[in-house]
Amino acid sequence: MTITITAFERSPDGGKGLARDTRVRWALEEVGQPYEVRLVSFRALKEPGHLALHPFGQIPTYEQGDLGLFETGAIVFHIAERHAGLLPDDANARARAITWMFAALSTVEPPILELGTAKLLERDKTWYEERLPLVEDRVRDRLGQLSGRLGDADWLDGAFSAGDLMMVSVLLRLKSSGILDEYPNLAAYVARGEARPAYKRAFDAQLAVNTSKPPTG
Repeated sequence: MTITITAFERSPDGGKGLARDTRVRWALEEVGQPYEVRLVSFRALKEPGHLALHPFGQIPTYEQGDLGLFETGAIVFHIAERHAGLLPDDANARARAITWMFAALSTVEPPILELGTAKLLERDKTWYEERLPLVEDRVRDRLGQLSGRLGDADWLDGAFSAGDLMMVSVLLRLKSSGILDEYPNLAAYVARGEARPAYKRAFDAQLAVNTSKPPTG
């Protein structure tokens, strides 16, 4: 049965790989599963048809047969569970890889998203200049912990896994801030993720959508 995911017809980041459909594309590329993409406008996100798939009116969604999923972490977990390549065979290693997926989304990403929100929406506030260093320090706290755990290893726990896919995807949001460069092993870790052929295919596919001729009508 064909896998269909949804993505923005025009991503807010202009195709830099930060929209969450890139994570799902990457997972599907890693496990060698073909997929189709249904592009949606911001207006369509709030229409009944899309809300039936994603109650919060976001992307991506995942459809295969009579299964419909939303939430990137859940979708990538579903892909990783059903196709070889993203989770180890050993039960304990598998559990640790899943733990890293949760850590990426629940522990590392929130302060990074907070930093992005502050820079995007709070610059005109009188308290912005005072608050920004506090937000940046919360990001640095997490990066310091993660850097210490990664050390000089290539990946978080042995071979590349869905945990690394999620963590690299989260850390990519920091590239433009310069903060990631303060942790050379994390910057190199992200670069290794970006160098994977599956990531390159996912990135190029999303970029192609955003650099093609805008839809008309």
